[in-house]
Amino acid sequence: MRQLRPATIVLLLCLFALALLPLFAEKYYIQLFTKMMIMAIFAMSLDLLVGFTGLVSLGHAAFFGLAGYVLAFAAPQYEAANLWISLPLAMACSGLLALVIGSLVLRTSGIYFIMVTLAFAQMVFFVFHDTEFGGGADGIYVYSKPVAAIAGWEPFTLENHTHFYFVVLVLLALAYAALRMLLASLFGRVIVGIRVNEQRMRSLGYRTFRYKLVCFVLSGALAGMAGYFAAAQFGFVNPETLGWHQSGSVLMMVILGGMGTLTGAIVGAFSMMLLELGLQGLPDVGGMNLAKHWQLFMGGFIVLAVLLLPHGLLGMPRLVSRWLRKPAEAGGMSREQGPRKAGMRPSAIAVDRRQRPRLNGDDRAEAGDG
Repeated sequence: MRQLRPATIVLLLCLFALALLPLFAEKYYIQLFTKMMIMAIFAMSLDLLVGFTGLVSLGHAAFFGLAGYVLAFAAPQYEAANLWISLPLAMACSGLLALVIGSLVLRTSGIYFIMVTLAFAQMVFFVFHDTEFGGGADGIYVYSKPVAAIAGWEPFTLENHTHFYFVVLVLLALAYAALRMLLASLFGRVIVGIRVNEQRMRSLGYRTFRYKLVCFVLSGALAGMAGYFAAAQFGFVNPETLGWHQSGSVLMMVILGGMGTLTGAIVGAFSMMLLELGLQGLPDVGGMNLAKHWQLFMGGFIVLAVLLLPHGLLGMPRLVSRWLRKPAEAGGMSREQGPRKAGMRPSAIAVDRRQRPRLNGDDRAEAGDG
């Protein structure tokens, strides 16, 4: 029987704790953790690009925000949209936008790829910000949450915050499982190979452009699912959800948790949002409102995390074990050296002995007199 790894056990325990949360938590905390799980899905979608394919994008929020606008457009005025129609439609629109943008930006690489993705995202931002089509800077309200009716039968209602919570929790687990299976397949191994050495993968016969484009589209569609439920939860969508700062925020979540690990994206989303909540609640010290400057403390924490934790929060146990192992290794080396000179190999000691000048009889006498 195959044994579960400790990391898998911890992950299952966290999932079990999240499933029990609505039984004893108040409405505020249920909605807060719902928002965290939505952002965790968003972070996993970006980690698929950044951590596994090596494509750092600053325009990922375009797919996130577009899905929210699709929900607002798909809903009849003052009525609720159908979940089973509007959700696939929103994800399809985000995936289609990712296909159009990806077919152009994937012809670049490095810093040029980052800047071009940012440019396209800003184009989408100003389409909704500067026109009445998307409600301008004020955005559009989503007056009612989508209904999950199937031929008159409604298995759950998103108007109930507990039902909404469990729907997002199930989608988070399904997205995680689907991405794990995808990355364990040949496709996943190819995109990881592209990140390591794209030229070698191309020489092996893989059409790397197609693999990156498929990955870009899947990432955009998954980000669209997160944006759909974010708009449904908050009841409105505005151009800020499309802006570059939203892309930068989710990128910091991925870096904070640990790139190249889906669990790291989830940990980064939860940690950053909890940290933001804690910093916004700082007390006044000496007449200074520290909570007003919470972004300054957040920036300092991110800088320290990047410098001290190169593998993110998820790599902290490995880093601590390495620090604890160093003194033990140093002690073992000192015991092994014994009478030998510290820092010298046996061959170096032999050479050092051969280079010593030989003393004749008179020199030995002088040395004895000394």
